[in-house]
Amino acid sequence: MLLAEVNALKGFRSVLCSGCRRWLHFSRIALYDDYGNKKYYDIGEHPYQRAYDNAMHDFRRMKRRYLLAKYDYYKRRGRLTYALKSVIDEELIPVECTFAIIGGGLVGSAVAFWIKERLRDDDMRLIVLEADSKFAESTTVLSPGGIWQQFSDPVQVQMSLFTAEFLRNADEHLRILDNDIPPFRFTPMNSLFLASNEDTAKAMEKHHKMQIVSYEALFRETGASVRLLNKEELQLQFPFMKFDDIVLGSLGLENGGVFDGWQVLSAFRERNISLGVQYIKAKVTGFIYEWNTEFDLPEYQPPEEQWRYKRITRLIIEPQMTDAAPRPISATFMVNCAGAWAGEICDMAGFGKGSGLMSVPVPIMKKKRYAYIVHCPDGPSLDMPYLFDCSRVWCRREGFGNLYMCGKIPTAEEDATIDHSNLDVDYDYFDEHIWPMLAKRIPAFEKLKMKNAWAYYTDENYYDGSPVIGDYIAQQNFFNIAGFSGLSLQHAIPAARAISEKLLDGAYMNIDTRGFNLHRMLRNKPNETDKCYIY
Repeated sequence: MLLAEVNALKGFRSVLCSGCRRWLHFSRIALYDDYGNKKYYDIGEHPYQRAYDNAMHDFRRMKRRYLLAKYDYYKRRGRLTYALKSVIDEELIPVECTFAIIGGGLVGSAVAFWIKERLRDDDMRLIVLEADSKFAESTTVLSPGGIWQQFSDPVQVQMSLFTAEFLRNADEHLRILDNDIPPFRFTPMNSLFLASNEDTAKAMEKHHKMQIVSYEALFRETGASVRLLNKEELQLQFPFMKFDDIVLGSLGLENGGVFDGWQVLSAFRERNISLGVQYIKAKVTGFIYEWNTEFDLPEYQPPEEQWRYKRITRLIIEPQMTDAAPRPISATFMVNCAGAWAGEICDMAGFGKGSGLMSVPVPIMKKKRYAYIVHCPDGPSLDMPYLFDCSRVWCRREGFGNLYMCGKIPTAEEDATIDHSNLDVDYDYFDEHIWPMLAKRIPAFEKLKMKNAWAYYTDENYYDGSPVIGDYIAQQNFFNIAGFSGLSLQHAIPAARAISEKLLDGAYMNIDTRGFNLHRMLRNKPNETDKCYIY
C-alpha cells in the first residue's frame, strides 16, 4: 500500500512538473523583429544603446568563433581559416555587409564563390539576395545552355574556353570535403555554324584565325580546336544534312558541349554555403544615397550637380517571409547579377534618370525565347552536332532517345510580335518559323513530333549586344554583370571571376573584360561584334 502511494505521488509530481514546464515558464516571446534590423540606428541616434549593441554583437561573435575552433577536429583556436559548420548568425537579415549580390542564379553564385575562395575572413560578410528560391523564371534553369568557341570577340572565346576548363575540373573547385558534387552531366558535343553567302564566309574565315590564336594563348599549345569545312567536306561529315545553299561551315572540335545548369548552380550554392555565404530570400525594392563626407557642404550645390557628391550606401529589401517589413541593408559593394531583371534594378538605383553621368542608362532588357523538345524516329544520333543554321535556327541532340531540342534567335521583326511580359509558349511560332527550316536542313525532321516546350528569359543588351561587365560610371561601388544575350551559362563563371578580381585587386588579372564596361557608351563606340552568324 505504501509503495502504491509513493508511485501515485511520483506520478502526480511528474504531471505537475510537466505542467509547470509547459505553462509556468519565464521565457519571453521572440518576435521576428528581434532577429531582423531592429537594432539599426541612424547616425546620431541612441549612441549608448548603439555602442552596447555593437559590443554585445562582437562578444557573441567571438564566443561563436571560440566554440567552433574549440570543437574543431584539429583542436585549433583563434581565427577560423576553414569553412564554417553553420552559417546561421545572430540575425536572420544583417544590418550591414561588405558585399551584397543581387541575384542568386549562376552569375551571382559564381561571384560569391570567387570572392569567398580568396577572402575567407569571417569579418567579411557576403550576402546573396534572391527573391525566388525556386528559380521558376531563372535563366540558369530554363535556358538551353551549352559551350562553343565560334565568336567574333577574342574575350568571349577565352571566356568559353575558361568555362570548359573549369567544368572539366569542377570536382577540384566545388567539392566539399569528401562529398561528391551534383552530377551536372556535361555532354561533349561539336558545334556547327553555317554561312550561306560569301560575305559571311569571309567573316567566318577572319574569326577562325582569331579563335585559333585565342586557343593557343590560353592553353599554351598548338592545334586547331575549330575547323573550317567547305560544302563538300560538310556533306561528307554530315550526310544526313543538306548543304545546297551553304558556302562554308565552322565546326568546333574541342571544349564544347552541353550541361545541366541547375546542377551546376546547386554545386555552387552548396560550396558557397560551406564557405559562409548567406543566401537571403528577399526582393530588392530600392536604394538609398548619402552625401559623401569628403566634400564640404555638398547640399548647397545645384540640384543637377548633387549626384557628384552622393554615394549609394544602402539597398532596401523586402524579405519574402511572413510579416516581414522592408528594411535597409548597408553594403560597401553591390553587384547587380539579376540577369533579365538587371535593367529594372538599375532603374531603381536611378541610373539613366539623373543628370551628367547619372543620365547614362544600363541597356539591359528581358526578352522571351522559346525552347522546343521534339522526337524524330529517323533522326541522327551521336553524329548530330549543336547546329546553328544560317536561318538563325538552332538544334541539338537531347539524350539518346531520338529527342532533340530546338529554337530560334528571332529577327527584329519577329521579336516585335512576341509578348515578353509572360512565359507563355507560342506553339505556332515553331510551326511557322522553326520546323520548315529544320526540315529543309535535315530531311528526316519532316516526320518529327513535338513533345514539350517552354519559354525562358534572356538579358539582352539593346545597345550593341555585348555583355555589360564592370562598375557603373558615376557609382564605383555598384557593379553590373549582365547582358549576356542568352550566353550567361557559358560566360557566367569567367565573368564572375573578372568582377571578383576588379573588386579585390582593382584590375582584371586573367581575362580582360574592360571592353564590356559602360564607358563605351560615353564614347559612343559600340563593340563591333559580328552578329551575322554568331549566336
